[in-house]
Amino acid sequence: MAQYGKATYWDERYTKDSEQFDCILMAGAGNSRLSEEMVNDGYQKLMNVDVSEIVVKQMASKYEDRVEQLQWQKMNMCSLDFADETYDAVVDKGTMDSILCGEGSTANVAKMCQEIHRVLKPNGVYFIVSYGVPDNRLSYLENKELQWKVTVHTVPKPTVSAVQVSEADANAVHYIYVCQKGIKAE
Repeated sequence: MAQYGKATYWDERYTKDSEQFDCILMAGAGNSRLSEEMVNDGYQKLMNVDVSEIVVKQMASKYEDRVEQLQWQKMNMCSLDFADETYDAVVDKGTMDSILCGEGSTANVAKMCQEIHRVLKPNGVYFIVSYGVPDNRLSYLENKELQWKVTVHTVPKPTVSAVQVSEADANAVHYIYVCQKGIKAE
């Protein structure tokens, strides 16, 4: 078992692998500023994909001075053009929710999850920010074909005071689903 809490583990890890390991795929990035904010926080390689050619062109133009850090491609999350085990993390801020509003939603979310699992590196993490309650989302994520462990967290929506949020008030929170590849569910 890796000893993440020990400095010796990290010294050894960085000696063997001096390259940053933050190759991140932003699923259905749209025109969100999240990628820009992540680069400002020190992340280096963010690939932003979206099905809208218009938004991809707009965002690529907007961030043309940061092309080394922020790249944009038109792509469908159900059929990714990336090699297996390319990304350390995939961030989905509402993409699964959007797909679930379309035709063939169940099959399309299953395809998207399979593609994300395929492009994640071993121990990679798929983060989903969703309004969907666990009773509705876990059936898509806890699939036997997907070798990952899913944990769920709740965070208050930005316009709501954390003091006001009760655990029963599903409309006042976003759900964060964390799917770590290669770790079996308990």
